[in-house]
Amino acid sequence: MHQISKEPAHSDSGKQHFSIAFGLERIGLIALRAPRTAAAILLALCVVAVFGIQRIKIDDSLSQLFRSDTPEYKQYEEVTKRFPSSEYDVLVVVEGKSLLERASLEKLRDLVTDLQLIDGTRGIISLFSARQPPEGGKLPAALFPETLPEGAAYNAFIEKVKTNEVIRGKLLSDDGTLALIVLALDPAIVGNKGLNATIGEVRKTMVDDLEGTGLSSQLSGVPVMQLEIRNAVERDGLTYNIAGILAGCIIAIIFFRRVSFMIVAAFPPLLAILLSIGTLGWLGFSLNMFLNVMTPLIMVISFADSMQLTFAARDRLIAGEDKYTAFRNAVLVVGPACVLTHGTAALSFLALQFSDSDLIRTFGEAGLMATIIALIAVLSLVPVFGVLLVRKESLLATKVKGADRGVEALRAFCRWIAVRMVGRPGLFSLIALLVVIGLGIIYASLEPRYRLADQVPDKQQAVEASSRLDAKLTGANPIDVLIEFPKGKSLYDKETLDTIAAVHSIIEKQAGVGNVWSIETLRRWLAEKAGRSDVAILKEYVDVLPAYLSRRFISEKQDAVVVSGRVPDLDSSQILPTVEKLDAAMGAIRTAHPGYEIAVTGLSAIAARNSASMIGKLNHGLTIEFLLVAVFIGLAFRSVVVMFASILPGIFPVVLSGTVLWVLGEGLQFASVVALTVSFGLGLSATIHFLNRLRLEEKPGVDEAQAVERATVLVGPALILTTVVLACGLVVTVFSDLPSLRLFGWLSAFSMIAALIADLFILRPTAMWLISTSHRLKAAMRNK
Repeated sequence: MHQISKEPAHSDSGKQHFSIAFGLERIGLIALRAPRTAAAILLALCVVAVFGIQRIKIDDSLSQLFRSDTPEYKQYEEVTKRFPSSEYDVLVVVEGKSLLERASLEKLRDLVTDLQLIDGTRGIISLFSARQPPEGGKLPAALFPETLPEGAAYNAFIEKVKTNEVIRGKLLSDDGTLALIVLALDPAIVGNKGLNATIGEVRKTMVDDLEGTGLSSQLSGVPVMQLEIRNAVERDGLTYNIAGILAGCIIAIIFFRRVSFMIVAAFPPLLAILLSIGTLGWLGFSLNMFLNVMTPLIMVISFADSMQLTFAARDRLIAGEDKYTAFRNAVLVVGPACVLTHGTAALSFLALQFSDSDLIRTFGEAGLMATIIALIAVLSLVPVFGVLLVRKESLLATKVKGADRGVEALRAFCRWIAVRMVGRPGLFSLIALLVVIGLGIIYASLEPRYRLADQVPDKQQAVEASSRLDAKLTGANPIDVLIEFPKGKSLYDKETLDTIAAVHSIIEKQAGVGNVWSIETLRRWLAEKAGRSDVAILKEYVDVLPAYLSRRFISEKQDAVVVSGRVPDLDSSQILPTVEKLDAAMGAIRTAHPGYEIAVTGLSAIAARNSASMIGKLNHGLTIEFLLVAVFIGLAFRSVVVMFASILPGIFPVVLSGTVLWVLGEGLQFASVVALTVSFGLGLSATIHFLNRLRLEEKPGVDEAQAVERATVLVGPALILTTVVLACGLVVTVFSDLPSLRLFGWLSAFSMIAALIADLFILRPTAMWLISTSHRLKAAMRNK
């Protein structure tokens, strides 16, 4: 075993090495020329960034994942504009075995009345909206009389209510234990801060009016989900910022044992977060389910390199260099690897540009900008803070002797691993190859998964209320069929009404779809109760309906209608067959009624059609990224050996994480495939820093094993420390209320740890074996 000391002052000076960053690392030397001026400029930029952060808004749209320029999404957007309903509906779910008792119904009616008086509401639909059959050409009276009957008459009345075709299965469950109240909000309220106050008032009213009834009440619907997403994003952002700051500072102070070195190592990444988020604010980016993890991601990107630079400078200070020379040399020696690690991270974010989702592409753009800002911040601020804050560097070597136990323990651990990995490099490389292939086969079997509930806080009311609607009323998620009329055809033409009737009939017969509503619902009710289905009476009733109700199914210009149903919140792969069957069944109607444009749409249909292909494309882009990043690293190092050496340790974290998903019975979700894409680029940081150090250790008279051991001991402690910090910074997302963010966080953290394992146990023997093989081949060629 070779005895390896700390890095001497000029360990890399024996041989002139090219820069793997093509000289870009020298950006860090610009600020070093005038550190006080650089600090003043930094202060000004931080002030500007604070104002930028205040400009950031939150994108709480449920359709944000599928927002794109595709014709399907454009049509969905058009439908939501022409038929403003579900996106403004608060679903009030009231449940209990005593629901239809006389006292409970009285309280429930009081609740419906009070809900209509809340500021920001514009209408309500409930079982109390039902009407009696029209008589004598007069408008029908309410089904529920002002004073409810008693005794046997009340029981007979309840049976009448439970069999009412407008109420049954739509606003009241078949067993009479769950009632749905649809509260329509003013569109102006939904998009601003007034939504919080309105929803809060609705919750208070529910509690007050139903007190003592034994009934439970919950809220769901798009506005409630948006509010819960908005609150979760704001709360999570604060949590991640605090956790990131604490993790970085605590680890740095434990191992460096000096406040000055803690600031040098931890503050540049924290300032990179401030500057990056501020820049995103000035550029008009909105926080969403993915951009909300930008804070820990920037920490991940920049903290690893900040620690490497600080470790390198610290070793040089201990070896006797002055602080200016120590930090300058640290930038020149470690800086190229920092540039390259940020470059691979940038490639990961660029890979997201191949997604069809505007949300994911925006996340990629934001990540790319944050990566560039983080690189400049780390390269510039580590040496600036080092020169300004480190004092009495000449005494550093004396002070750390015998007190540097943490770092020395890590060096000993790294040395122990390196000695064993280089002992039989060929065997370990073969084992690594077989393991990666096996894990890769499992990874390839993962199937795309998407559920709306995974994008909404699951520790709040909306998801639970929706699950009750799934169980009792066939679902809470709308699926719509848009019918656009040809020119010359009106809403009340016989062919138009026949087309609507045919579509309505197909949807209500489709398994998995329930709660079907359209103008045909009113037409059937009139035919059964009034004995008339002529156009005149239909038009009369449509005209007296309030606008918020008629616009749910009839466009303002009366040139289109929607037939709306509800589906449960299942995985998109289970919804897709229903959507496809509906669309296929519409073919016969399109043929029978040429000129009528009929399309199955709605968020459920968009998600079912697009989620699998979008996740598949992202996963395919990740495969391409493997090759691009390997070629990129090979070109930077000007070495085919390095290119091949980086492949296995780069792929291992991804396929291992995928295998964990498979073991847990999870598929590939948007959050997981984005986490793996980003983690792949970030996880290569350890690989690049080791390969860069190994390149500098390859000198005449030094064999491959000694070079690998020395490179491992010099960069290993910083790699282990940064992985711990980064994993802690990412895993904090498990406290989020958003399931997608929890998945993103723990999977990214696991990937970072897997990347460290790959670096220690796969990269070392693979690099050793490839270098030895290369040297033997070159020697053989020279002998020839």
